[in-house]
Amino acid sequence: MFYVSMFFQYLSQYMKTRLTYRVDLFVEIFSDLLFQAVNLIFILVVFGHTQFLSGWTRDEIIFIYGFFLVPFAFFSSFFNIWDFNERYIVKGEMDRILTRPIHSLFQIILERMELESLFGVITGLAVMFYAGSRLDLSISWYDPFVFIVLVLGGALVYGGIFVILASISFWSDSRTSIMPMMYNIGNYGRYPVNIYNKVIRFILTWILPFAFVGVYPSAYFLGKEEWYGYAFLTPVMGIAFFGISVILWNIGVTKYRGAGS
Repeated sequence: MFYVSMFFQYLSQYMKTRLTYRVDLFVEIFSDLLFQAVNLIFILVVFGHTQFLSGWTRDEIIFIYGFFLVPFAFFSSFFNIWDFNERYIVKGEMDRILTRPIHSLFQIILERMELESLFGVITGLAVMFYAGSRLDLSISWYDPFVFIVLVLGGALVYGGIFVILASISFWSDSRTSIMPMMYNIGNYGRYPVNIYNKVIRFILTWILPFAFVGVYPSAYFLGKEEWYGYAFLTPVMGIAFFGISVILWNIGVTKYRGAGS
């Protein structure tokens, strides 16, 4: 209950801060929606030259992209730690975090919230409904519950990977560009993995499992029975990777040397 209370207190302060500068808030929301629209246009341009991509139709690819946007929106809202090394290690703000009687990762997640990114959920659902209507997909009564579980699993996969990368900073405080590079790699998860070669497919499934954010869970709703095993493995991968990330984070905190002079 203490952590729940802290979450709502941080949330309250966040809303007060963001609503003070409403124009900036609306500009950020608009830029996010524009970025998503550009990616969708790219898919449409690709399918303007071909009807199938490794056995996937245009509407199936669009559905996968829509699904991908939902867990990615939760990730972007609560795991905005791309500059963790620069801000908390190099500049020494981790010292401030560690003086408070609350888990350091939880504090940083709350400090770096960007809840305007949650509008991506609306965009993703709209894209999914559009593609699903064209594909004549049927929905069972339990599918909304399966959807929630798969979305949370995908968000935890994304969050776990980036928390693991952030944890490396506790051992090496040098400035690195690995975070932006990983964001680009993560975008591969919004396309079917069988369009890539076997090496990339293996990496996106077991090493950097971004495929569990988009294509694998989407396969369940698209009726791709040969991929059901991967789809139902999504929450397991999410819990496993996020659990590993928290363990590495806790170990890394014990290695933190402070900002120094």
